[in-house]
Amino acid sequence: MTTIPVPLEALTRHFIDLRDSNHFGHVTRTGKETAFGEAVQLLDGPARQVLAEFNEHLLAGTGKIEVTGLHRDQRGGLIASWLLTWPEQRAANLAPISLIATYGAGFHHPHLRGATIGEWPLNVAEPEHAEELVPVLRTIAGADIHNLVFQVGGDWRIIPALHPANAEKKSA
Repeated sequence: MTTIPVPLEALTRHFIDLRDSNHFGHVTRTGKETAFGEAVQLLDGPARQVLAEFNEHLLAGTGKIEVTGLHRDQRGGLIASWLLTWPEQRAANLAPISLIATYGAGFHHPHLRGATIGEWPLNVAEPEHAEELVPVLRTIAGADIHNLVFQVGGDWRIIPALHPANAEKKSA
């Protein structure tokens, strides 16, 4: 039996939510918002840890982590942000390094995003460099397949593994 990599298992949970019209068992907006609030609390430590690592290793300790806490956005959805600012970023009038949890007013379930996600540096000259990128490659591929489902209106049926017949084959 093959163990599914963690990011793919998380994507599968996400698509099953779409398929089953719930989010961790919640079917009402109120229930889903409660679950989102709990998720934001669970993300707080890891988000601060990641930003502290960036501050220590890339910003020479000059950064400041700011946390917005959970609040309503302008459209009535929920949002929480962890932001890392530093003097050079502020002087250049750039967005901070951002980890953003959002549950948009019109969304079926929550999402994570950053301020500028789009490009990842490719600096591979040795096999070890390529292996180091496996988590990044999974993240990029996961974001792509998620966005493809989003482009077809959340239609989880473009994911063959979620079809009942294919799910039965996997468990056999």
